[in-house]
Amino acid sequence: MDKQIETNPLIDRLPPHLKQFIKPQNYNDYSPINQAVWRYVMRKNVSYLSRVAHNSYLKGLDMTGISIDTIPSMYGMNRILKNIGWAAVAVDGFIPPNAFMEFQAYKVLVIASDIRQLENIEYTPAPDIIHEAAGHAPIIANPDYAEYLRRFGEIGAKAILSAHDNDMYEAVRSLSILKEATSSTPEDIKKAEALVNELQNKKVPLSEIAKIRNLHWWTVEYGLIGTVEQPKIYGAGLLSSIGESKWCMTDAVEKRQYSIDAADIEFDITQPQPQLFVTPDFAYLMEVLEEFSGTMALRKGGFRGLQKLIDSKKIGSIELNTGLQISGVFTEMITDEDNNVVFFKTEGPTALANREKELIGHGTEANPNGFSSPIGKLKGISLAIEDMRPRDLKAYNFYDGKRISIEYESGITIEGLNVTGIRNVFGKLILIEFEDCTVQYKDKLLFSPDQGTFKLAVGSSIISAFAGAADYRSFDNLYHISETRTVQKPKSKTTLELESLYKNVSDIRQSTYDTIAIHNIFSTILDNHKNDWLLSLELYELTTKHDKNLSQTILNHLEDLKTKRPEVAHLITNGLELITN
Repeated sequence: MDKQIETNPLIDRLPPHLKQFIKPQNYNDYSPINQAVWRYVMRKNVSYLSRVAHNSYLKGLDMTGISIDTIPSMYGMNRILKNIGWAAVAVDGFIPPNAFMEFQAYKVLVIASDIRQLENIEYTPAPDIIHEAAGHAPIIANPDYAEYLRRFGEIGAKAILSAHDNDMYEAVRSLSILKEATSSTPEDIKKAEALVNELQNKKVPLSEIAKIRNLHWWTVEYGLIGTVEQPKIYGAGLLSSIGESKWCMTDAVEKRQYSIDAADIEFDITQPQPQLFVTPDFAYLMEVLEEFSGTMALRKGGFRGLQKLIDSKKIGSIELNTGLQISGVFTEMITDEDNNVVFFKTEGPTALANREKELIGHGTEANPNGFSSPIGKLKGISLAIEDMRPRDLKAYNFYDGKRISIEYESGITIEGLNVTGIRNVFGKLILIEFEDCTVQYKDKLLFSPDQGTFKLAVGSSIISAFAGAADYRSFDNLYHISETRTVQKPKSKTTLELESLYKNVSDIRQSTYDTIAIHNIFSTILDNHKNDWLLSLELYELTTKHDKNLSQTILNHLEDLKTKRPEVAHLITNGLELITN
């Protein structure tokens, strides 16, 4: 693994299905223009946010090793984050929402190591290192918030998604990549935006992952803290956006008291947010999170939880009241008149577990074609199978090596040769194996002898249903990696020349003022790069103390640019204010 992510033991603990998303930071790929963008945004943010951000922000910048002048390296961040019990890894843009949450559960920040283009300096829908490192990292220095983030990841990783969520994830990822790719055409971006808007406008019920994503957005990304009348910023999206962090403090943005209702408020990543939510303190965030988790299938189980897994068409798990856990892609269920699940089925590789540990000999290699079983109470027998001791089993003719016929209250029947049973640590039966077995429900054959050994899941009810596997080691492909990749276009001669000029200015700033070099750089800007505003700002800053005449000339050029390029006029004005102050 790249040395940039070797320095924190938390990363070593990550399971393989998460490690597959990690990529090297490739620090040398950051251009001098990238470094200038970082420096401008951070200087502007620190200047403004020192007045409006939560008091953890500035302290957190120091504690997490984030410099104002240069893009942070993952190596350095990990070395320092280790002291507050966290780690950081680089990834390629957006990753699946459950994977993102699971990283948080392991106390690992996921950082998209790319950085926004100069054209998107105020805001980008794509996750980038300004958003992740300068937005998320400083606030986790606050212990209450850090624990909220970890717990959120733990719960969010279990939230069940829908097929619509899959489509939305791919569409948003594609749009974010196109917005930051220099090779993208306006037509490409317009088409991608249209798809995102089409999906956002679909009136589909919000899934668990959609609701918890909303909570994440209105807290971790765009959260305010304090009072509705005098809020402070703590959300990473606001902390990393020099435009929206200012706008959000105006009366144009509605401020609401944060509550569980925020789970039903959707957002548009392509637009500034019309309303924001204010929490009184970080402890209250945890209250709302626990309130929401009480509504999830993770806590409720039942037929609704199983139906969510069926709709997701992804690997998920159910847990029976006996502790037996079944993980796979669920496709079918039968319920009784009271909506109690009496039969379930998976297709494809399926694993059985107990207490998050795969049962030996019952992994996906033992169930390559799926798993099915009735559950519920036996007809005419008051004692549940799982509660039967050896003497009880004998009384009801449950003999190993003997044929047995049983009927559930649902009407499902099982007839076959009883082979063996497995008990959990508390002595309860959780699995019984049959050979030459037939399982039938009314006129429907649910299992026949030619299908091999039948494994009966012992239990009367589903107490939990959640996304992912009970034991992550059961599946090699728990999360699908998107085939869409960030685009690196070859740089033109003009771009390379401009990068060289930025590098020269950076070198002069860090060493000795060079009058001739400064004049030559500005002449080249006027000849070949007259629309670039940020480099002229950096030159103006250098000359204010050394060359008043040239400084005034550069200032006149910047004022002309404000007229010719009104879309960047406020950025130039903000930069000049920074220099003056």
